Amino acid sequence: MIRIRNNPTSSGRPRSGLLLVLACSLLTASAGCTAKPDAAPPGVDAGSAAAVTQPHGGGETNLPTAAQQSAGYRFPLTGAVSGKPVHDRPVVVMVENAPQARPQSGLDQADLVYEILAEGEITRFVAVYQAQAPKVIGPVRSIRPYFVQLGEALDAVIVHAGWSQDAMDLIAEHKLEHLDEVYGDGAYYWRSSDRKMPHNLYTSMDKIRQGIANKKFRTEWKEAGLSYAFAAGKPELAAGGKPATKATIHYIRGYNVSYEYDAESGLYKRFMEGKPHNDKETGKQLTAANVLVCESKHQVLDNEGRRDVDVTGPGKGYLLQAGRMKEVTWEQHNGMIRAFSEGKELAMLPGQTWIQVIPEGWGVDTQ
Repeated sequence: MIRIRNNPTSSGRPRSGLLLVLACSLLTASAGCTAKPDAAPPGVDAGSAAAVTQPHGGGETNLPTAAQQSAGYRFPLTGAVSGKPVHDRPVVVMVENAPQARPQSGLDQADLVYEILAEGEITRFVAVYQAQAPKVIGPVRSIRPYFVQLGEALDAVIVHAGWSQDAMDLIAEHKLEHLDEVYGDGAYYWRSSDRKMPHNLYTSMDKIRQGIANKKFRTEWKEAGLSYAFAAGKPELAAGGKPATKATIHYIRGYNVSYEYDAESGLYKRFMEGKPHNDKETGKQLTAANVLVCESKHQVLDNEGRRDVDVTGPGKGYLLQAGRMKEVTWEQHNGMIRAFSEGKELAMLPGQTWIQVIPEGWGVDTQ
C-alpha cells in the first residue's frame, strides 16, 4: 500500500483556512464544444490519439452522425462527441449523501460531480449536467456558499432546496439565477413515496427546463468555449504517476469512499463503505474516468458545523486516471477546478470526472 496521507487533527475536524465559496452547478442537456479531437490548448499535456467515448446513461443523448463526429465538436466537461457547438448553460444540482438518501438518482449522468463536506463531517454532492438529461435527479437538498461559488464560476443555473443564510446572501448579492424548492419553485420538484422527508425530494432535467423557461432565465451560456483539455489516449501521468488500482478517502463512518480501477472498462468504480455505490434508477455502479482529490483550506464557523471551504486554490491534489495516480496542484481556472503539474494543465480522459474536496492533510490511501 502507498500511503499518501497526513494525520488530520485528533478531533477529526479539518484545519481552519481561508474563506472561499463553492458553487453548485446544475446543467441543461444537449450541446457541444468547438474543440477538435486532435487539438489541445497551448501548454496542455494532451496524450496520444484515440477515439472519443460517448457517455453512458439513460437520459437524453442525441447521437451525432458520422459527418458531425468528423466536425470534432465535444461536450466541454466530458469530452464526448456532441455533434454541434455547446451554447446551453450548464445546471448544477445539490444532491444529498446521507445514508437515508442512498442510492441517489442521476449522478451517473452528470458530467462532473463534486463531493464536499457540508455540516459536521457529512458530505454532499454538487452534480453538474450538460451532456445528458436525467429523468430523475436527487434527493435534492440545501445549498452552501462554496457550492454557490462553484455554480457561479460555470455560469450555471443553480438548483437547490433551501439554503444557509450566507449562501442566500451570496445568491442575492450576485443576482444569480436559481430554482429553490423551499422558496416559490416547488412546481419543478416532486416528493417520492418510498422515502421519508427530507430525503425524498427529486427533480428532472425536463422540470428544470420548465423552470428556466417560466422564470425567463438566460439560456445562452456566457462561458461557451470553456472546456477541459482532453487526452485522446492514455494520459501523460500514466508514464509518470504511481500505480493506483485502489484509492480510499477517509471521511467519518458511513461516508468513507473508495475507487477501484477496472482495467477492462478503463474506469474507476466507486464504493461507499466497501459496497458498490449504485444509481437508484438503473442499479448500475457509479464510475469515473478521472478522480481529482483536492486538499483545501477548511474552517468550521459555528456549533452547527457549518464551514468555509476554499474551492479556488491553488492547493495540493492527486489525480487518478487509468490505474495510476500523480500528485498535482489544483486550482479553479476558467470556470472549473483543474489539475496542473509543473505549470501545465493535465488533460482529462473523456468521460465523467469526480472531484473530492477534502481538508488539508487528509490525503488519500492508494494500493
